[in-house]
Amino acid sequence: MYFQCRSYHAYGFILLSLLLLAISQPANAFKTSDPQHYKLSVGRSRISINNGWQFLRTTNNVDNVIYDTRPDMNGTHLQVLKLWILPSANDFILDPINRHERPAGNPATNISFVQLTFNDTRWTTVDLPHDWATGGPFYTAAMAPVLGGWYRRKLSIAASDVGKSIYLDIDGALSYAMVWLNGNLVGGWPYGYNSFRLDLTPYLQADNPTDSARWYPGGGLYRNVWLTAVDSTHVAQWGTFLSTREVSSQTAVVDLTVQIENKAAANALSRPVGETIASFSRTTINVPPWQKVSVNSSVTVANPRLWGPLASEQKPNMYVAVTHLYDGNKRIDSYETPFGIRSLTFDAERGLLVNGQHVRIQAFNVRAAERHLEILRDFGCNAIRMSHNPPAPELLDLTDRMGFLVLDEIFDCWVLQKTTSDFHLIFPDWHEPDLRSVIRRDRNHPSVIAWSFGNEVGEQSTAAAGAALAQELHDIVLSEDPTRPSTASMNIARPDMPFPAALDLIALNYQGEGIRDGPAYKGLTGITTMPSYGAFHTKFPSKMIFSSETASALSTRGTYLFPVTNEISAPINNTSGGNSTSHQVSSYELYTADFGASPDKVFAAQDQNSFVAGEFVWTGWDYLGEPTPYYSARSSYSGIVDLAGFPKDRFYLYQSRWRSDYPMAHILPHWTWPDRVGQVTPVHVFSAADEAELFLNGASLGRLKKQPYTYRFRWDQVIFQPGELKVVTYKNGSAWANDTVVTTGAAIKLRLTADRSSIQADGSDLSFITAEVLDRAGNLVPQADNAITFSVSGPAKIVATDNGDPADMVSFSSKERKTYSGLALAIVRTVNGEGGVVRVTAFGQGLMSAHVILTTS
Repeated sequence: MYFQCRSYHAYGFILLSLLLLAISQPANAFKTSDPQHYKLSVGRSRISINNGWQFLRTTNNVDNVIYDTRPDMNGTHLQVLKLWILPSANDFILDPINRHERPAGNPATNISFVQLTFNDTRWTTVDLPHDWATGGPFYTAAMAPVLGGWYRRKLSIAASDVGKSIYLDIDGALSYAMVWLNGNLVGGWPYGYNSFRLDLTPYLQADNPTDSARWYPGGGLYRNVWLTAVDSTHVAQWGTFLSTREVSSQTAVVDLTVQIENKAAANALSRPVGETIASFSRTTINVPPWQKVSVNSSVTVANPRLWGPLASEQKPNMYVAVTHLYDGNKRIDSYETPFGIRSLTFDAERGLLVNGQHVRIQAFNVRAAERHLEILRDFGCNAIRMSHNPPAPELLDLTDRMGFLVLDEIFDCWVLQKTTSDFHLIFPDWHEPDLRSVIRRDRNHPSVIAWSFGNEVGEQSTAAAGAALAQELHDIVLSEDPTRPSTASMNIARPDMPFPAALDLIALNYQGEGIRDGPAYKGLTGITTMPSYGAFHTKFPSKMIFSSETASALSTRGTYLFPVTNEISAPINNTSGGNSTSHQVSSYELYTADFGASPDKVFAAQDQNSFVAGEFVWTGWDYLGEPTPYYSARSSYSGIVDLAGFPKDRFYLYQSRWRSDYPMAHILPHWTWPDRVGQVTPVHVFSAADEAELFLNGASLGRLKKQPYTYRFRWDQVIFQPGELKVVTYKNGSAWANDTVVTTGAAIKLRLTADRSSIQADGSDLSFITAEVLDRAGNLVPQADNAITFSVSGPAKIVATDNGDPADMVSFSSKERKTYSGLALAIVRTVNGEGGVVRVTAFGQGLMSAHVILTTS
């Protein structure tokens, strides 16, 4: 259909009214959903347009347009659209002199895809979020063809929205998104991780360079897309900013800034709310046409319910500020802003204090969702670093509600490149609007405690020039949010260089515990850095220090290779923990990337420097791309949890440290070794206990006591015999926890379990189904690699399978999957509006099949 969008401009005086509401339910009781239509209030609506898109993926440039010339698309025949795209950033460029003026008319292009008359029925119908690559095969060539894709959608505009300003809100599109409306180029946004807003459009194009990131970046409309309709005078996009001060259990001051404009629309999301606990004063303001006006107000809240991380036994209580706009007596807009009341202190000696309580940062670098966070929290994780780009908005909603701390990060590079087509190509034009937009979007989230504006950038070592650029970015952050500190992660900057002086916090990648400084790392190429926590603390005694990346330990779940190193940390190679033929890394959790360190080495370095505020471990989960040390694999080896969500042995090592009050003991390796009878097979135990005794078939193999700066029990001379291996642990002289592993029999049957057996029939809710290969006694067969097939009956679909093996190149969309170390995963998604009983079945040759029942409603 053809649609005309007109804007009406308000003149005169606008009345601003604000309320403060307490959420009536526990914050962690909420569930993130994908509602189809929010009618927020008189004057404002927000509609999901995730469903019913037509999609065409291209591996060459079929439309002859490009944002700008770049190394992977060097051709004079391409029409450059940069001048039409740059004005999309103007709302986030502070100095009007630096804003961009759009050329008159449209670029001279002849693209059939953007015309109303184009027939797209042969394209693929998809629902969003949609990642165009994950459903296809894995590529083993050095450069995968991921060039671009087109999305088309026709829209119907409600009669009640005619005459309003209507905007397209895109939570993320990878990358170089360009938007057309009925044949007219509207605008776009090159950086694929930021949320952005444009005028109405039913057609979106996305273009991914072939070397735009060091990891798998995603492709297409991989986040939610919305239509927002508002009155011509309204609260601006991300137009409220709430901060708290003078916080105690008795009182807190809430400061609010509201920006009103008469052209751009704003995002909002309804929340369950409870009683009104405070009201800001009403304010009358004059809003000239095509202008923005900001209003400031404050209110004191008595007996506030404070937001704090759950892992510290605080509660993530949430509030909602509701802003009403009136034109005369007519309400023309309402805008809801969830926030939390809390205080943050960054202390150079004590580390991080939340509401006056010390909280050690026990965290991971991760791209996460609700299941990810639940699994991470199970072993004591309390914080997330958004490495190295802004997250989906829903993730920060989850961290607010689940009580995680967040280091919100943007930019993996600045001017100096890491890959040929990465952000350095557009940094000069886009660093300011990208940085300002992500801060405005995320600054009301209480879980966000600090900002990071760079990761291991090359400018660390460019002396004064690099420090000046860091200072520029620091000052942009400060101008948008004076309530939080900012930093950039450093892996090569030294204390005496100018770069760290520009940062509020000292964030170290690997330097704190030392890089290539241990005995096993001698002779490796690359920088060598001695442990540097102390040197940075001496140089910057008033700045809080933490590790923004640690470890980069590597392992493949359930895989154990021999012999085992006697060191506490060793680099991976074919004679030390690795097998380049099978693409496996030993799970004794002692092996690392060349620049990395085992968890044991990191723990010791931090315990010897008590001022260190904590660490962000690289990484919480395995992820697609960067498969160090085997670059023909599909995914990384660095996760504490594998790509399917199954914990590795390292999970229990971190649990023993981060939940030191949790009675737990974990033995490794498994004890099914038919080819190792009579051979040395070291046994390690992870536990927070201080003593442990190991038994093999009832005979004691010795009782060990932990020594200072050791974090595991090691019996390195155990001779393998089939049977039962058992550990009994003690803490402070009392029994603590036990664990047992046994030699299993042959694989006989399957078992299915669901993480959630009751799910919503909304077309987006998921259940994660674990398949286990068992012997006759019901024990997991640890080396089973049986091929199994998943099927489903009822109102649901199997959308993906996996097994956590980084070298498994089978497409995620396949219903057939080999188990890896006895496990496989199927992900089941509901059908929108269709409730009922769902039966998921798994079967494999020579195995008894299994099923699990789900209900959708």
